[in-house]
Order: sequence, then C-alpha cells, then structure tokens
Amino acid sequence: MRLSRFFLPVTKDAPADATIISHQLMLRTGMVRQNGAGIYSWLPLGYRVLKKIEQIVREEMDRAGAIEMLMPTLQQADLWRESGRYEDYGQEMLRITDRHDRDMLYGPTNEEMITDIFRSYVKSYKQLPINLYHQQWKFRDEVRPRFGVMRGREFLMKDAYSFDVDEQSARISYQRMFAAYLNTFSRLGVTAIPMQADPGPIGGDLSHEFLILASSGESAVFCDRNILNVPPPGANFDFNDEAALSDEFARRTQYYAATEEKHDAEAFAGIPEDRRIEARGVEVGHIFYFGTKYSAPMKAEVQMPDSGLQTIHGGSYGIGVSRLVGAIIEASHDDSGIIWPAAVSPFDVGLISMKPDDPAVGAAAEQAYQALMSAGKDVLYDETSDRAGPKFKRMDLIGLPWQMTIGPRGVKEGKVELKNRASGEKLDLILDAAIAHMDKD
Repeated sequence: MRLSRFFLPVTKDAPADATIISHQLMLRTGMVRQNGAGIYSWLPLGYRVLKKIEQIVREEMDRAGAIEMLMPTLQQADLWRESGRYEDYGQEMLRITDRHDRDMLYGPTNEEMITDIFRSYVKSYKQLPINLYHQQWKFRDEVRPRFGVMRGREFLMKDAYSFDVDEQSARISYQRMFAAYLNTFSRLGVTAIPMQADPGPIGGDLSHEFLILASSGESAVFCDRNILNVPPPGANFDFNDEAALSDEFARRTQYYAATEEKHDAEAFAGIPEDRRIEARGVEVGHIFYFGTKYSAPMKAEVQMPDSGLQTIHGGSYGIGVSRLVGAIIEASHDDSGIIWPAAVSPFDVGLISMKPDDPAVGAAAEQAYQALMSAGKDVLYDETSDRAGPKFKRMDLIGLPWQMTIGPRGVKEGKVELKNRASGEKLDLILDAAIAHMDKD
C-alpha cells in the first residue's frame, strides 16, 4: 500500500480527555475516531489490526472445536424476561421499542438468544456436546465510558456458548476453552493470566478472567509470579484429550491468581515474597460455567436414553476483540509510539524512500517495494515528499515491526537500512538479505 493512497490521519497531539496511552496513541495514529461517548469509527489502520485479531481468535476457536455462526445485534426482550434477566441486568442495557410497541434491546451478551436457538433444534443427548460462537458488536450503556476502546459502550466481542449433558461434561468444555484462550493470547503476542473471578450478571459458580498486566488496568490483581512461566498448550495440543485438558488446567490453577473481588489475603501472604505480584490488569477475556442458570427457566432439555428429558448445562466464553487492540498497545509501546506484535500489526514493514524524486533512490525503493510484496510482506510504502524527520517519526508512531529505508548512500553501496522497531537495532544489508532477516526473526 502506497502511503500517498492510504488514509492515515496522523496527528501530533491527542485530546486532553484521552488519559491513557492506548487511547492517546489510537487517536494520534488515526486508528479510530470518536463519534460519541464510548462509540468509535474504526479507520483503516485500526480496522486492519481489529481484523487480524478477529482472525486469530477465529482460528483458535475453530481448532478447539467451536462452530462459528452469527446472531443479530437486536434481541427480543421476551427472551430475557424468560430467563429472568431483563429487569435484573440494570441500566447498562439499551432498551428499545419498535414501531409495533415490541420491547427490544441492543444485545450486551447472547446467553438467552443462543439458548433459544439450541432448544429449537437440539433434542437428543447424542447431539452433545456443542459449542457455538460468533464475533459480533455489543452495546453496554456504561455510566462513564472512558479509556477509549478499553471501556467503550459499543465493542466487538467473541462470545462462545457450550452445551453439555451434565456438569462433568460441562467442566470439560470449560477446560477446553481455558486452554484455547491460552493459545489465542499467546498468538496475539501478549501474556494473559487466568485469574479466579466474580461471574457478575452472567452467573454461575466457576469463572476466570484473563488479564494483561498494565499500569492503566482497571482491576487490582494478585498472583504468583510462577504462573507467568507456564507455556501455552501449543499448536499440537489435542483438545479432545480429556486428561490433557485437566492437566493443562491444573498447571495454572495450582498457582494463586485472583482479581480483587476473589482475593484471599491470607492465601496470598503464604506465597514467598519474591513471587508475589500485586499489580493492575486489563481484562481481555472472561469464561463462565453457569450450569442450568439459563437452560432451566428456558427449558433447554435433551432426551436421555433411560431417564427422559434432562436440562442441559451451559457455559459462556468471551474475548474482547476490540478491547484487545487497546490492551496490546498498553502492554507494548514506548515514548515514540506503538510497538505492534508481528501477528497483529496492520502492516509487516514500513518502507521509506528518503528521496523519491531522485531517480536512483526512487527506482531502488520501487524495486524494494515489489520484492517485499513478492516475498509475501504486507508493506506500507512511504513514497511521499515529506521530510526525513516526519517520515521516521510517523513510522515509529504507528509501530510496524520492521522499517526499511532507501537513501542515497545506501543506493550507492547497494544496501538498504533495516530497523527492528522493538529493539531499535539497525542493519545495513543487501535487499535479499534484509528480507531473509525479517523472516528469520
């Protein structure tokens, strides 16, 4: 993509009400534009990151056996009345009346709707287990929307829902999603710690939040440092191996890790002092086992071979896709701007032509552009006539993993300058070697 043809409204300063670094940098880099309190348009740079996160989440959900679908943003209030949550949910729910005076709502979550879908089509225990998910926009009318996309009113969420014949099977489904989340966040380039959590309005007696440690986090978190050293299950993990799922779950839950609501000061004090972490965290995922909370009042039942109809057990599993964009920035930035993990970066490399009007430099930059694309790289090519200083500052600000610079001196020597954004390391290499070096790292 040539920068001269790309929409990248970079600004020098962020509004005064942008108080945390991710909000500031997302506005400064032109990733989003605020349209109202807690509501944002996703501009091209931000949308690219959002779609990459969405795709990684999709791949890991599919690999764990979940099945993708799509549910609408608007829901019938009658479903929520059936579950008993319509009046209980509170003012965060945006309630709407259509032209026929039917009560509707803009979905903050989808337990009722998915339970209705399930009970309409699934009648036998032989059809279980099932895990259905979608990635859809949600709306929660926050009292104080703040921190940009980290606490917006409209947000993109992946929510999955498991259905099992009994509690034992449901807890296996819970552990399957637990393991899938660990792989998902690892691929996104962040360390998300699973912590015992309060289920809140979703309900149930088993819940874990996945939190990224960040000074700007809204949640106080307490954990054993050793939990940070446990690797994710990995690409070859067998999600159908119940013993492996149980072992993976135990490997992390053996270490103390809890949000403020679930914090046990006495248990935390029992951890060796050098292993205690008391910090702030950003929630990026939340999983729940809630048993028959929705299936019982909504009569989601399956036929058993000997005992007639049985109420199913459920769980729900959310990942804040749009929130993750801000959380990743909170965890990965410096004084110059964002430092994107390669997996979610909007482009793989920023190519800078120092003097595009110079025939030799222009030709070398065009050659590099074509070579990078032929090598499968997604390139943002700055062939504008801007001065060198602003070009470098803009590339550092948007935080692509690699920067390749073509200038007069390098052209004479037959080399390009390759910069690693995270480490700051610069190398002068021939073009082919520079491309190979990007692949190696």
